[in-house]
Amino acid sequence: MKILIVGAGAIGGYFGGRLLEKGEDVTFLVRDKRKKELESTGLNIQSANGDCALKPQLITKNSEPQAYDVVLLSTKSYQLAGAIEDMRPFVGKETMVLPLLNGISHVDQLIEAFGEQSVIGGLCFVESTLDEEGTIVQASPMNQLVYGERSGEKTDRIQRLKRAFDGTKADFVLSDNIDQEMWHKYLFITALSGITTLFEQPIGPIRNLDSGQRTIAALLKELESVMASMGAPIEPGISDKLLDKVNSMGEGMKSSMQRDAEKSQPIEADHLQGYLLEKAKEQGIAVPVLETIYTKLKLYEQTVKN
Repeated sequence: MKILIVGAGAIGGYFGGRLLEKGEDVTFLVRDKRKKELESTGLNIQSANGDCALKPQLITKNSEPQAYDVVLLSTKSYQLAGAIEDMRPFVGKETMVLPLLNGISHVDQLIEAFGEQSVIGGLCFVESTLDEEGTIVQASPMNQLVYGERSGEKTDRIQRLKRAFDGTKADFVLSDNIDQEMWHKYLFITALSGITTLFEQPIGPIRNLDSGQRTIAALLKELESVMASMGAPIEPGISDKLLDKVNSMGEGMKSSMQRDAEKSQPIEADHLQGYLLEKAKEQGIAVPVLETIYTKLKLYEQTVKN
């Protein structure tokens, strides 16, 4: 199976590297600058699940067009429009597009670009980052990628993809309810990223305060209420389960949004919190915690732009 990874950053580089390490036919679609870096240094992963140094196949948006069996997309939401145009020459009629973005609105954008049949579901749980040398650093053992047909079917093509994914040093999980899992991840990451970025602290010190615990719980309830009003396929009472998950995380856990803000980098406020805030307004649902978080994030974005 020919696999194209769009980007060789912390997430795409990690999972693509694990597939390449296994011996799969993996190519990375990268920008010119990253291509030069990788040609010089190779793709290097430092991980609790094992280090590796790889020589990847690399192409750019100007390379000769060819169709891949699967395109794994792991960009940020604000990079999505550009990524769609870059990957068009490499998406054929039989190509599966597997997005790993946080949120949910990107699915509609990808369907509009490539068609309903092309887009399958996906999400991931991995704490990874690029260091100053471009090495992918993955400190915690969690490295799970969940995927599946959005219909839940076990199609021939998804079984072929499973065979390609099986046997790597990362945890690739085939789901029969990926649509629900994507919404649950959306709820969780919207809460975690919003809370940690609002308070500029890891999750531990926030939840250890009674007021922090109540704020987290209130936000989760707000998000669940909005999603339920949209008819999203969420499990009733999912906010209680996700609160337990938040309380089981390591004390020093930071969201990727918080880490980006600490580096004065762009964030995904509109894609995550903003999308649900807009839906809440449409439904007339009061979401004071979400609105406070969104206000903080938009003020941050103004300082970065200025």
